[in-house]
Amino acid sequence: MLKAGSTIGIIGGGQLGRMLACAAARLSYKTIILEPEADCPAAQATGRQIMAAYDDRAALQELAQACDVITYEFENVPVEAAQFLATQTIVSPPPMALEISQDRFSEKKFLNDSGIATAPWRAVDDVEDLVAALGALGGRGILKTRRFGYDGKGQVRLTSLDNQAAVEAIAAIKNAPAILEGFVDFTREVSVIAARDKAGNVRLYDIAENVHKNGILDTSTVPAAISSQTTAACLEATEKLLHALDYVGVLGFEFFVLADGSVVANEFAPRVHNSGHWTEAACAISQFEQHIRAIAGMPLGDPKRHSDCIMQNLIGDDVLQVPAILTESDAVLHLYGKAEARAARKMGHVTRIKSGK
Repeated sequence: MLKAGSTIGIIGGGQLGRMLACAAARLSYKTIILEPEADCPAAQATGRQIMAAYDDRAALQELAQACDVITYEFENVPVEAAQFLATQTIVSPPPMALEISQDRFSEKKFLNDSGIATAPWRAVDDVEDLVAALGALGGRGILKTRRFGYDGKGQVRLTSLDNQAAVEAIAAIKNAPAILEGFVDFTREVSVIAARDKAGNVRLYDIAENVHKNGILDTSTVPAAISSQTTAACLEATEKLLHALDYVGVLGFEFFVLADGSVVANEFAPRVHNSGHWTEAACAISQFEQHIRAIAGMPLGDPKRHSDCIMQNLIGDDVLQVPAILTESDAVLHLYGKAEARAARKMGHVTRIKSGK
């Protein structure tokens, strides 16, 4: 276990890095952020920022020399950077998890090879591949770039075998390598926040039911309106994934729930996750503290929730609701310190506690 006063490096300076730095400070750990942008959200909550590109070798060496363990707050950290850092010090979660999650082809294949069901999918490199994939998947699907898509970006919905539509879809993603994911008739989307430590111990939080607007998470409601069988299937798949990755830290794992209660995996994120922000307000041990515990070698905390709740993201001008939110007796507000509200920008979140659990 890391001694009090040890230093944790965090690659990325966004709101997740900010919340990790706050959790680390509560446990008497120092943090250093590697982030190229000045005045990032995480810089407001940490003692030091190395202002450099994520792949700057000299900056990475500086970070490694100053830290006892290094983690990351988003999944588009260059894999080569994480692999280099792993030759210098401990990196958690492991770079392999980062590498798999960055490529939808690798992610889907890894999940399927691990015995975890997903929606049907096919690799797509050009128009001919897309037409063939549409034929195999019933003429409908979502074309997704293999890399860098998030919050609905890098995706095109297709509903027919029309060749011209295929040409336009490939052009829309700028001919990037992609997959076609078949539609699944799901009733709701849910996610599991889970932690695993170095000894293989696992802690699983209660499942959240998620609603998205314009491809961005809007609300997470806990508990999710799902059966005990569906709950068990999600938790079993999540634990299976954690062990397959030899994971250390917290991850978020998203699922589609089908009409018969069965589930298919959507994607996983090797980091603390937006749909787990509710744990700040409704659990004694938040996902952020759990992540710090896991990577620092501390015992994992009890993920039990003490309250039902609804977490809502504050996107763009939603931040104008803050004065009203501050008058609510059961609302726990967290703002990210971003100076400018822009469309589709996450400015903060509010978790509303429900009484009577």
